[in-house]
Amino acid sequence: MSEGPGPRAETTGAGRPEPDDRADRVSRRLGWLLVLALLAVPMAVIPGDDLTVVGLWGFLNTSGPGLGAGGYPVWAYFLEQPRPFGALPPSIRAWPLAIGFYLLAAASATAGVALGREDRRVTGGLLALAAAASLWVSVGVATRFGVGTTSGWLAVIPVGAFATLAVAVGVYGRDLRGAFQR
Repeated sequence: MSEGPGPRAETTGAGRPEPDDRADRVSRRLGWLLVLALLAVPMAVIPGDDLTVVGLWGFLNTSGPGLGAGGYPVWAYFLEQPRPFGALPPSIRAWPLAIGFYLLAAASATAGVALGREDRRVTGGLLALAAAASLWVSVGVATRFGVGTTSGWLAVIPVGAFATLAVAVGVYGRDLRGAFQR
């Protein structure tokens, strides 16, 4: 492979990409699909008689009005909130940060697939930040449910933080480790 400003794919005599390049593209696509899938993974699940799912985009509850299920989008929550943003609990203020980190990670992974230009350390770092912000929201929800005091430890399950950390480590871990090793 030639040295230069960016990676270049070597080709065989027939003009086909080398197997390493093909594996890299498959890895990049798999990472991209996993990062996009994280946009649908709930940040927290609150099991029980009335299942509640706290997602990036809002709340879903099985005992809502109407047909027995209800949803509440996050933008409605912030727009209808009578308190100023700074007066909200820190875990609620972390919610837009989580959304932003997830969207930036998805944009970075998309650029890697669509344009072949991705700094995998950036995508992995954004996922780590998204996991931390998602965990912060989940911990805030858990404290409002009395986890560890009045209810069991699994009253709120931080699904999003675990899934995001798994993708960050599993797909981008080698790149993240490389960023800190010299």
